[in-house]
Amino acid sequence: MDSLANGRRIKCLTIVDDFTKECLDIPVAHGISGEQVCRTLDAIAAFRGYPRAIRTDQGPEFTGKALDQWAYEHWVELKLIQPGKPMQNGYIESFNGKFRDECLNEHWFKDLAHTRQLISDWRVDYNEQRPHSSLDYKTPLEFASMFRVQATESTNNDITRKQLD
Repeated sequence: MDSLANGRRIKCLTIVDDFTKECLDIPVAHGISGEQVCRTLDAIAAFRGYPRAIRTDQGPEFTGKALDQWAYEHWVELKLIQPGKPMQNGYIESFNGKFRDECLNEHWFKDLAHTRQLISDWRVDYNEQRPHSSLDYKTPLEFASMFRVQATESTNNDITRKQLD
């Protein structure tokens, strides 16, 4: 959460892949509903497929009927952390700290469009320019690309083996 120069509150929904460390999206609005969360997850799934599970805090946008129904329809397990236990979702807590220190605290946001542009630029930098020690010093984008290539090669090898049998 942050605010614009005029004092109006904004919310940012940080969506990060625990495995690749990619920041998949950070939608920004004056408020974020469960329906908006679902639309954002559908947009991400259009390119990446639906996840097996999603870990969230106990915010109303995550505990309402909209996300519950969405998860049921797409066979996605919702893993809600216990209230007051943010370290059950430690990576996103660390990510959110970096996001706050390096982006939100560094800018004076004029309006939503300006905010979205600055946050988008920060997200691209995070994904494409910053190596992570947990990813063998690859950027999240490099690691994810490498993993997708390996997964595709493995699938192609399985198909070739099946064709030879």
